[in-house]
Amino acid sequence: MGNSDSKLNFRKSIVQLTQKNQKIDADDPFWEQFWCGHQTSLEDVFALVTASEIRNIRNDNPANLATLCYKAVEKLAEAVDSSCRTQAEQSCVLNCVRLLIRVMPYIFEDDKWRHFFWSSLPAQEQRHQRDEGHAEHGQVMGESEQITNQNQTVPLAQSLLNAVCDLLFCPDFTVTAATRRPGPEKAEELANIDSCEYIWEAGVGFAHSPPKNTNMERRRTELLKLLLTCFSEPMYRAPQPADEPNKWIAYFTSADNRHALPLFTSFLNTVCAYDPVGFGVPYNHLLFTDTTEALVEACLQILIVTLDHDMIVQQQHQLELQRHGKAGMGPGPYDDVCGDNLFINYLSRVHRDEDFHFILKGITRLLNNPLVQNYLPNSTKRLHCHQELLILFWKICDYNKKFLYFVLKSSDVLDILIPILYHLNYSRADQSKVGLMHIGVFILLLLSGERNFGVRLNKPYTATVPMDIPVFTGTHADLLITVFHKIIATGHQRLQPLFDCLLTILVNVSPYLKTLSMVASVKLLHLLEAFSTPWFLLSAPSNHHLVFFLLEIFNNIIQYQFDGNSNLVYTIIRKRHVFHAMANLPSDMAGIAKCLSGRKVGKFNLPPVRQKRITTVVQNFQNNQLPDCEEEDDDEDDVEEEGNAVKNGPNSHRSVESETESQQQTGEEQMEGAFPAMPAEPGTLKASLPDTPALHQMTEREQAHPGNNSADQTPTIDGTSDIVGFEKASEKSPTKSPTNSPNGNVERDEKSVSRLSVAHRSSIRMVHQPSMEVWTPTPEWIVSWRSKLPLQTIMRLLQVLVPQVEKICIDKGLTDESEILKFLQHGTLVGLLPVPHPILIRKYQANAGTTAWFRTYIWGVIYLRNVEPAIWYDTEVKLFEIQRV
Repeated sequence: MGNSDSKLNFRKSIVQLTQKNQKIDADDPFWEQFWCGHQTSLEDVFALVTASEIRNIRNDNPANLATLCYKAVEKLAEAVDSSCRTQAEQSCVLNCVRLLIRVMPYIFEDDKWRHFFWSSLPAQEQRHQRDEGHAEHGQVMGESEQITNQNQTVPLAQSLLNAVCDLLFCPDFTVTAATRRPGPEKAEELANIDSCEYIWEAGVGFAHSPPKNTNMERRRTELLKLLLTCFSEPMYRAPQPADEPNKWIAYFTSADNRHALPLFTSFLNTVCAYDPVGFGVPYNHLLFTDTTEALVEACLQILIVTLDHDMIVQQQHQLELQRHGKAGMGPGPYDDVCGDNLFINYLSRVHRDEDFHFILKGITRLLNNPLVQNYLPNSTKRLHCHQELLILFWKICDYNKKFLYFVLKSSDVLDILIPILYHLNYSRADQSKVGLMHIGVFILLLLSGERNFGVRLNKPYTATVPMDIPVFTGTHADLLITVFHKIIATGHQRLQPLFDCLLTILVNVSPYLKTLSMVASVKLLHLLEAFSTPWFLLSAPSNHHLVFFLLEIFNNIIQYQFDGNSNLVYTIIRKRHVFHAMANLPSDMAGIAKCLSGRKVGKFNLPPVRQKRITTVVQNFQNNQLPDCEEEDDDEDDVEEEGNAVKNGPNSHRSVESETESQQQTGEEQMEGAFPAMPAEPGTLKASLPDTPALHQMTEREQAHPGNNSADQTPTIDGTSDIVGFEKASEKSPTKSPTNSPNGNVERDEKSVSRLSVAHRSSIRMVHQPSMEVWTPTPEWIVSWRSKLPLQTIMRLLQVLVPQVEKICIDKGLTDESEILKFLQHGTLVGLLPVPHPILIRKYQANAGTTAWFRTYIWGVIYLRNVEPAIWYDTEVKLFEIQRV
């Protein structure tokens, strides 16, 4: 009864505020009813204060909304001054926090209020003028009064951040009191407290694990939600190439925040020490409320947001703009608080192996939580913060290279790889999870730039996680290739901008893959077969890049890991017609027209993988033929099937059921207990994203062994060296008017000549161009890259091995495929292949495109994950668009 009365009183106070037509004085007792005399939960505040009421007050009585915010912050500051000791003060603090969480997004969404929290308040200005008047009358202020006056000119935002940070280490409110003092002053003064003694959890830089207290965890969570709301101001600014720094985060992570170090370690340790399973008691999450999970998610979100703002980089960018005369020389509104980001500073300085072990174990424990299998259904708690965890892992690797090398030093990196591949495979058909697919691929791209990652992939893989992929016996490299094939072959079309990244990852690791299984070998050849189809090669100006990547994979394995890869060599021999067709791609207009005849550019579907029976293969060898005669018929069937799919229009997507049926028909046995990748439920919300940055912007090329050859002497076998040059040259060319170039007839500007185009602003909704504006390949364009196809090594391999295999099949009358594989295992090509090319690695490099992408993605994730309550729902967000699938 009492609780409902308090809600009613709070509701009445809101209604009274909306009905006030004149300004209410800041000293009026009217304001007390908003934070005193009631106990209203955060969910209740969101239910009792509507969006329209906040907007009406903001538009009709802005002075009253300003006073409400000012008084709420003032109450928080007063609680800090009195060390927040009483129950009434603690209740008042929580009411102020909840009200500010509700109101602040509506202040941010109005441009007129942009600098409200960072300007002097009218009350402060009046007091300042009054003090000046007293000074003119000869009244000299004392030293203490001057200090008070200086404090009054502190912007409201800084007062708010200072108060929240102090309250996060308030004994008996958010932390357990360390010691009790005798006498009336039992509690330590909050202003003088050493918060490093009150770090929330043991781990990095702190050995003591405080006792768990659910009420304190709830209060911390609410204070962190207020911080997150303060930091969310960029949501209400349109994406810009040179974004001004987030002033809230700049101050929070600067040396002006005396709690910066204990806050950082508290957040990091709380996340990495969390064990959702605990002692493993089944269904414990249904019996007990877990307040730690909400706290962990809030800590995670604060961490990824604060680590996203590297103030030094932004200052350098501003200086660069000023140097080129693109920015004003005067001080900007954010210059006064932009110091070093101490969170990034602390993270980059972690160096002890035990700290790295603690961080890595914590992240892998939480990432693998959704993958844990039990005999009792739903008996284990399932976390949903994997996107935030992947972003945090990315940030740590990006800022602390010692941690990255620690991860790659042992097979622990595979504990990161498996959950990433699980999420990539399971999310490939869900359009609402495009961002998750990107972050997973970006992390693998970062890891693949290091040699140790490729070496670790040779560890045998034991299937512990059910995935809807073919059953195989092999290594983690086979798992990687099989999942990537699934993404390319059966993922939705908005993933097509990631194809370059997926193949680049495989190129980077390929020189170190000792043994590929037959399943993975067939998948790689199937990708080449699909991407080298003439109509696909000629349908867009960059499609041939994919073929260059695949050929580089094969060359790396043949030149550096030939001995253990008889499965791949055998598959290359079987599919030799694919390589011959590429070498003989028509370059005359008649041949081009024939390739493109009857083809419409629709959704790109790969033909299904055909698994041939062993007896047929061996019989072909016995008949003095390589096993491609019958497969060519299959290829024709594939083309016919795909042609029908294209003719039926771009919306004729194959269903998951039919896809599964085709897999069963082709003899691929799927993992037991695996669920198929399902598309998003209709109506699922998703946040739009910027364009995926181009591969050459995200990576820089370097040789794995720089001493062998200089970078300038890259042989032509690495065809992508010419690709990058071609891209850069095309960027420099004028694009203002349609032009005819020897590289192809372009009927529109260069931006629209990409493999896919963006249908919506700031969205990864990729569609093919209308048929009215078609890319028209020319003979000169085909010749320009066909002559650079790195086919020499493979053609030499076929020239040497095909006659040998044919001969051994006839001489020995082989009846089993394994005999051919055994022969290939013991064969050698030493001295017969061209001189090995240098190993070229494309390493990830930080760039403005991925920085902007990550910022949008992070805030999109936070927007969609905060649903109880939905803090930013129904506000006018500008950084991204909320769309329904």
